[in-house]
Parts: sequence; structure tokens; C-alpha cells
Amino acid sequence: MGGEKVKPYGSWDSPISAASLVEGVTGITGIKLEGSDIWWAESRPDEGGRVAVVCQRNARSPVEVTPVNSNVRTRVHEYGGGAWWVHESTLFYVEFSDQRLRKITEGNSPISLTPDPPEGQAWRFADGRVTPDGQWCICVREVHHEFNNLWTEPDNQLVAVATDGSMRINELVVGSDFYAFPRPSPDGEFLAWIQWNHPSMPWWGTELWVGQIQDGQVIKGKKVAGSEEESISQPEWSPSTELYFLSDQSGWSNLYRLNEEGCDAIISGTFDIGQPLWTLDQSRYAIRSDGTPIAAITEPSGLTSLATSSETISLEWSSIHQLRINGDDQVVLLAASHSTGSSIVKGSNRQEILHSPNPNLFDPDYFKPPVLRKFPTLDGSYAYVRYYAPAHPSMKGPSGEKPPLLVLAHGGPTGSSRNELSMALRYWTSRGWAIADVDYRGSTGYGREFMESLDGEWGRIDVADCVAAARYLVEEGEVDSKRIAIKGGSAGGFTVLAALAFYQDFSAGASRYGVADLEILARDTHKFESRYLDRLIGEYPLQKDIYVDRSPINHTEKFTSPMIVLQGSEDAVVPPNQAELIVAALKSNSIPHSYVLFDGEGHGFRQAENIVAALEAEYSFFSQIFGFEPPELIASIPIQ
Repeated sequence: MGGEKVKPYGSWDSPISAASLVEGVTGITGIKLEGSDIWWAESRPDEGGRVAVVCQRNARSPVEVTPVNSNVRTRVHEYGGGAWWVHESTLFYVEFSDQRLRKITEGNSPISLTPDPPEGQAWRFADGRVTPDGQWCICVREVHHEFNNLWTEPDNQLVAVATDGSMRINELVVGSDFYAFPRPSPDGEFLAWIQWNHPSMPWWGTELWVGQIQDGQVIKGKKVAGSEEESISQPEWSPSTELYFLSDQSGWSNLYRLNEEGCDAIISGTFDIGQPLWTLDQSRYAIRSDGTPIAAITEPSGLTSLATSSETISLEWSSIHQLRINGDDQVVLLAASHSTGSSIVKGSNRQEILHSPNPNLFDPDYFKPPVLRKFPTLDGSYAYVRYYAPAHPSMKGPSGEKPPLLVLAHGGPTGSSRNELSMALRYWTSRGWAIADVDYRGSTGYGREFMESLDGEWGRIDVADCVAAARYLVEEGEVDSKRIAIKGGSAGGFTVLAALAFYQDFSAGASRYGVADLEILARDTHKFESRYLDRLIGEYPLQKDIYVDRSPINHTEKFTSPMIVLQGSEDAVVPPNQAELIVAALKSNSIPHSYVLFDGEGHGFRQAENIVAALEAEYSFFSQIFGFEPPELIASIPIQ
């Protein structure tokens, strides 16, 4: 290591540019299997962020099945998921532009299965399966209503869409606020699904229902499991029509099988199989033809493994996004590690990479894995942080200097820090930054009790835990106490704004589409999250005083640190007026700040040029505030 070049932390030369996130990059967002065929969806930032579906048959080269101008994406719940499925080599998919359901076979033109909606994207479909006889797609539909130029809360329902192009749609199940996982049994006789109502979120309480399918309708629907305080997800039928599902009734999301008296625990322990249902059509376990299941598990230690009822199988992969079973009863995973992006991997004990769209050609020393640390919180409890030290094969900081720290607050807030390769994160560590990716109390992957510790406390303990993580790393001698920044998006953006309002630990901050006014969020957001805050904060407007007290916009006089604010103009989850309120306050208080509004972007940036611009703007902003000289030529963000 004697040949290392010495340069101040934060300004190291790095081959990992912001363009590395998008140039020629395709991200695999989901997989489906049919016999030996592998289907997957690719997100393509350099094509405007569109999603295409491709198929690989008999190990031949992948073929894009969707038309070249299509974008496979549903807006159900605004977060989407489950925008496509496959039956007998036919692809069924939702086109983003009009949200209509279509079907297509390779080499042919798509056939529309649903009519033009009455307004724009008013009819939205997702999370479907085709009945065994091939006649119906059973899926979730979300119907939006407009009266006198005002949109009211949409209706969610389960529907059957005829596959013959006749445009017939049968309403199967209605009345609850939300539905997911409609799954017909292999013999076509039964339908299983989950449902829940306001003010619950699916990770707090859902119900598992089963009904009979008869003449294109569902009859004799019956609740078989679940409650307001038990989260059930991913019901699946075995080949012999046994019903499996995930439940956190033990305090951990484990696998159960329904029986006449209740259910049997099949794969259980102090680990989580299920993940929060932000997006539809999750697949965390699968069932082989002999009826034996295999699941992906996440342990509190951060390890990800495969498990059956009798064994646990260690993996080199740090994260599993989906688990499926192919026609040969082999496990196929969509998995990632800290050096490899999402890849399609076959096998359990012995694994083979079938497809990895983004070969990583950088030196492995840029991608040293993080260390998961349990740290004390300010009030004597505990939380977790994934700590990434600066990482570079040929550079180091001056003797006696400590690196700047970037604290990351994940979104949700019901979610967790990413345990896999993030080129955006490595952009910072390869330049000599340390990263603290905080799993504050309320994060998932540590059991239900840890998740529920955020109940009534959002805006307090998540913020305090990010502060505690930074102080912990300072006390451990890892980072420079004078150069600590905090960054987050959505709920994480709210944590950033609150941290900068209520604490003085951070020298700068970056908020992406962050919540500034909790009252506005309670009054003006989409249906899926419209009652989310009832449990995280309190019922609104009954407990309005709490909303007012915790909203950063009401404490702008306490802002002292420079801030960059990034926002999408079409964000339906956190509308642009939230960002504009903060920017106006920073301006009136004469605090150095930058504001970047990305036209046409929603909740999260998808277009390649905006992904690049957002990251470079943050780095330019922090470089100016901390006095770094950026190692490469990037546009200098104006600071007002």
C-alpha cells in the first residue's frame, strides 16, 4: 500500500462518476419463470426511465417482448409493483401512459384487454394472475373518480379481466380499502387474497380471505386468518391446493400453512421473511412441486440466507429481492451483493449467475462491505447503522485527518437501509467520505417490536437516532465531528429537515422530496398513505398540535445549516409545495441553499440526466460548503 496517493478526504480522484449510475445501465426489477423460460423487467434510465420486459428461452439470448416505446409500470398505490405477469408464453402487462392492461406474445402486436379509462389514468391494474383455464386475469384494480374537477379517494377492488380482448371486466371483491395478492388455486376452484382497511398499513394488519371461483365470480368469501394487529402477506397455493402465507403473529414474519383448526408454522425463527408491502407482487418464498417451501430470510445480524423447514443455507449475496421456482424445481433468485448489482441466480447450495446486466469492472477495493453496528440511542435504547469507511485502492487521507461523514436516513419510514451495491453510495466513499446508513427505530428486518417502536414517535426518535449514530461514530474516532452532512428522500427527507431544525450536529443537509409540513401531508396525499400518520404521529386533526410541533416548516427560525433541496414537479406523494415552503424559509433566513426542481419527475428520479444532475448537485453543494475541490469537472451548483 506504499504507493497510495495522499489527498484530503472528500476530494479523492474516483472513476465512479455520477454517469456510472446510468450509462448503459439496466436494473432488473422483477423476475417470472415459466418452465425453463426466464422473464424479467429492466429499468432503463438512459431510455427515460422506462421499464421493458424481456424473455430468455432455453438459455438463448434475451429478447425484448414489449414494444420499443412501451413502459411497463402501474400506478396502483402510486408505488406500483406487479405491473406484469406471464401465462403460457403470453405476457400480460400494464402500459404506464394509459394504465390499460394488454397482452402480447413474442413478435406480435399487443392486444388491449381493458377499455380506455374515462379520464387519463383513472383505471389502474396490478398484481394479476391468469386462471388455470386461461380465460381470466384476476388482478387488483384502482378506480379514480373526478367530480367537478376534484379527485376523490379512489376505490380498490379485485376484478377478473377477460383474456380474449372482449373488454369484459367482472368485479369480484369490493368493500375494503385495499387488496393485494389475488391468487387462484391450481385447480381453478378457489381464490386467495389479502385485504386491509384504513387506518392500517399492510405491515401493521391485514386479513387473509378465501372464496370460491364460479362462473367468473367469487362466492362464499371467508376470512381465514389475520387481524388489525397481524400482518399477513404473500398467500401461495401448493400444487396440491394447500394454502401457505407469511404472518408476523410471532413477532417475526414467518411462513405458515393453513389447516382446519388454524395454521402450522413451517419455516419459523427470529428472522423476517416478509418485507413491508410498499410495492405489489412481492415473492419471498416459493413452493416446489412436492409441496416443500423454501424462503429468503433476513436475520437481525443483517445476514440474508435461504431456509427450509429443516436447514438454513448461507449465501454470498447480501440481499434477495425475489425468490421463484422454475420448471425443474430449482430456486431462482433476484439477488445482489455489495459488489454486484441485481442478478438472476439459479440454485440454492450451488449457485450459477444466469444474467447480470451490469458487470462491475471497478477495482474490488472500492466496494468493501459495510459493518452493521448496534449503537446506543440518546434515550438509552438502541438502533443499528451500516457503516461504510472511505474506500479506494490507491488513495488515502492525510495523517491525523478524519473523513467527513454523510448520514443517510432511509425512506418509508417503514423500511430499512440498503444491504447491497449502491453506486450512488460508492460515489461518496470512493471520494473519501464515510457513510452511516441508519436503521433507526421503526426500521424493518429486526422484528415487529422494533418496527412498532416508531409508533407515535415519527419525527422524534428517527431524528434522534440519526443524531446518535453520528455522535457514536465521532466518539469511536471514525469521522470528523466538524464535517457531518445528512441526506434522505421522502420520509428520509423529513428526517433530514427535522434534524437540521431541532439539532445542531449537522453542518449541511440534502433533502430529496422531503416532507416539510405534516399537516399538508395529512391533508394532501394519496389514498395508500392517507392514514399512515394516524399511527406514526396521531389522529389528525384531533392531535393537530403534535403535527404542528413536529413539522420543520414551523421551526424554520432554527435552521442554521446550509441545505440543498431536490424535488420532482409531478410528485403525487410529496407535492412540490412542500419543497417550496422550505426554500422560501431558507431564503428569508439568509441561509445558504440550493433548489433543484426536475420537470416531469415524480416521487423519485427515473430519467438518466436527472439522476446524474441530482447526485452531482449534492456533491457540488457539499464541496462548496466544506471547502473541497472536486476532483473532476462537474457543474457548480449555484448557492443562494
